[in-house]
Amino acid sequence: MVRSYGTSLRQVEGAQRMFAHMLVLSLLLLAPATAFAQAAAQATAARETTPVKMVVLGDSLSAGLGLSAPAAFPARLQKALQSKGIAVDMINAGVSGDTTSGGRDRLDWSVPEGTQAVILELGANDALRGVDPKVTRSALADILTRLKARGISVLLCGMLAPPNYGADYSARFNAIYPDIARQFGVPLYPFFLEGVATEARLNQPDGLHPTAEGIDVIVKNILPAVEAFLGAITGQPS
Repeated sequence: MVRSYGTSLRQVEGAQRMFAHMLVLSLLLLAPATAFAQAAAQATAARETTPVKMVVLGDSLSAGLGLSAPAAFPARLQKALQSKGIAVDMINAGVSGDTTSGGRDRLDWSVPEGTQAVILELGANDALRGVDPKVTRSALADILTRLKARGISVLLCGMLAPPNYGADYSARFNAIYPDIARQFGVPLYPFFLEGVATEARLNQPDGLHPTAEGIDVIVKNILPAVEAFLGAITGQPS
């Protein structure tokens, strides 16, 4: 070996051995930290990409009466969430003509095991038929009680009574949703048809059911509430 800078062969070889030992020790110490960092990154990625299993339990307003399946509320909401990087496995459990009592009666098979979140949109038919608000309140309370017992989170969508049944009926009916939301500690979107009700251009000829454009307005308006709702479930910022 060529000697240089006044060092001896033995000194150089000793330094080389010491450097090699230090390198091996550094790699051994670094490996667990690297593996931990990789595992943490993988866990974070899994949380971000695993879809939340969600059911929209509702009536014709969410079922999409008069619309194609891709134009219905659940499909349009899912697409809007996906555009924000939020993965949702969505089930449209809307049944046209259903009341709150009907939703309660079919709850177990409409909301399958493994469901994590429910958007509850029921009550429009109760109001249209003049159902006693006590009946509507009781049915919604039963639904929330059973979903809570299953550990399923709920976003409650409010409904307003039409004026033709009088001020007293409207006051009793309209109070149901904020009262139930407080009672069960669930988030409330005050009026599902916000921005669409009474807007003729956003409704089908019957004046009751939103057009595809009307559904898009509903989705745009409710989206921040749904993002916050899902953020609370996943622990991710909305």
